[in-house]
Amino acid sequence: MPTPEDVLRCDPVMASLLERYDLESVDTNVDEYERLAVSIINQQLSTASANAVRGRVFDVLEGEVTPGRVLEADDDRLLEAGLSGQKLTYLRNAAAAFRERDLTREGLADHSNAEVRERLTAIRGIGDWTARMYLIFVLGRPDVLPLGDLAVRRGIEDLYNGGDDLSRAKIREIAEPWRPHRSLATRYIWAHYEDEDSSPP
Repeated sequence: MPTPEDVLRCDPVMASLLERYDLESVDTNVDEYERLAVSIINQQLSTASANAVRGRVFDVLEGEVTPGRVLEADDDRLLEAGLSGQKLTYLRNAAAAFRERDLTREGLADHSNAEVRERLTAIRGIGDWTARMYLIFVLGRPDVLPLGDLAVRRGIEDLYNGGDDLSRAKIREIAEPWRPHRSLATRYIWAHYEDEDSSPP
């Protein structure tokens, strides 16, 4: 039985990424709501900005990022920590949803990726990108390709097309040989993109 790495090495470009980057394992023991909250905070922010806001929000919550704590926390303090009013609403929508139904690993274990995305995106403020991050980093689903992620698209365009734009259909075609391990391939694409983005001009 070939390993996920063996499958990815069949693609010469991906093989070079496996040689360059040593990825940490995904910690699928992370608290489900906390990881969803992180994805909401990260929406439409640079990595540095998201890290700063997340740190301040977690300080306000005293490290207890739970539905109950978020629902009870003082609005002004969370807003002062850098959350927009919209993101505060989204965090609370997600907190209420976690109280109303089982969105844990156990509760979603028998649901397909599409069904999980449908359940999560029914929560106002949870879009497809956030749902796919949940699939990868919370549920540990192995075959997720988040084409709504700009870094993934730009990384693939850089590696496979000299930086020129590619259609989503073409990107899916490029990613086809990575099945059923597109989540791992995605993480290598992110590693490349972040490396290139942090390189001096």
